[in-house]
Amino acid sequence: MGEWTGVAIALVSSCLGGTAAAITRYLVGSTDPVTLAILRWGIGFLCLLPTALLLGVRWPSRRDWPAVALLGLCFFGLFFVLYNIAIGFTTAARASLALATLPLHTMVVGAVLGVEPLTSRKTTGVCVAVLGVVAALATGLSAAPPGAWRGELIMTGAVMCMAFYNVWSRPFIERSSALGFLTVGMGAGAAGLILVGSLTGSAAVLGSLTTPQWLAGLYLGVGGGALAFILWVLALERATPTRVANTMTVNPVAAALLATQLVGESITANLVIGLLAVFAGIWIATSEGGRA
Repeated sequence: MGEWTGVAIALVSSCLGGTAAAITRYLVGSTDPVTLAILRWGIGFLCLLPTALLLGVRWPSRRDWPAVALLGLCFFGLFFVLYNIAIGFTTAARASLALATLPLHTMVVGAVLGVEPLTSRKTTGVCVAVLGVVAALATGLSAAPPGAWRGELIMTGAVMCMAFYNVWSRPFIERSSALGFLTVGMGAGAAGLILVGSLTGSAAVLGSLTTPQWLAGLYLGVGGGALAFILWVLALERATPTRVANTMTVNPVAAALLATQLVGESITANLVIGLLAVFAGIWIATSEGGRA
């Protein structure tokens, strides 16, 4: 039941992440990737810190702070700058489909580092999900924006950052708490982004945002930032990294549904067929837990 609870929590987190992809696509034409990341994680951290202090969470030990901060810089900093660049080249749904290769990356990283052994059922489930993603992207090239492959390639490369974050996070979460770990990491990532934004002028772009754009940014920070990642680390606390990562394959569903309303993206037949394979992969990989 603990594994299934973790998977259920991760599914909600992944849905929030999918809607955040559509919001990012809506904002990407008016801002740059660093500004978007500052908006998302600056607001997210401002929501997270008072919550952690109010609940009296257990913080990472002093010896763990450098590693937790480095993970935060890698994920909340580097990964999400690349994420925002990728969405600038392609649609929210296609970028989210590329992001859905996360289970494969996490499975490989976990096996290489000796954290999570491979099983035939888990491998089959992840491969079915990823093949669904590849099929959906390949068969939909004719309807994709020009140069969309660049965004999907950048997104696939960026996913490796999140795979290492998933695998390396769990020991630090176990030694402190999910919320304490997340707050320190997100704070480090936000601080790094603000420093880079101040030096490059990206932070100044925030002053030119309109009211609708600020409302979209607030959703990015609160829903797609603080809440989504509180749920994500809670899921990592309860389930294995690969099973948590496999829920990322529902991300394109939420992204596509919201993007149809915000930026007029269409839901194509190849996307639906690919997502059916994705859901089958999730069931295969997670249903092993009951017998284990």
